[in-house]
Amino acid sequence: MPRSRKTQISLDAAPYCHSSSRRVRRAFLCDKDKFTGQSFDLFLLLQNRHPCHKHRRQWIEDKLLELASIFAIDLCAYAVMHNHVVLFIDKDCAEHWSELEVVEHWHQLFGGSTYSLCFLNGESLSLTEQANLSRSTNLWRARLMDISWFMRF
Repeated sequence: MPRSRKTQISLDAAPYCHSSSRRVRRAFLCDKDKFTGQSFDLFLLLQNRHPCHKHRRQWIEDKLLELASIFAIDLCAYAVMHNHVVLFIDKDCAEHWSELEVVEHWHQLFGGSTYSLCFLNGESLSLTEQANLSRSTNLWRARLMDISWFMRF
């Protein structure tokens, strides 16, 4: 039976992880799409001779690099083939981010909360609002070093 990534990964034992992702809506990155008959041949992609080469390869590469700059996860290696990447979860980096840095990283991908928006705008927060923001930033910090959250995009 499949297990979640959270139950399979121990950051203390090994912060490096090989990860893969399933295709969405049967979208093909490479090989021949057996449903449409369209070829996304890796050999042609690597030689820059396939029409989708620049669009797909560059989009995937740009997205991986963007996510690595936001999350506390370093992209150690990747191959734009089917779905494989090697990642390093930088727990020390994430744990040393200030509350402001966590909020800034989170807001690069998500809208955040009313409290985090006020915080980013320099507005003062009540004790209750600060407590809510602290709970949110603790959750966001954990998610920003979570491979499952990284691989969602």
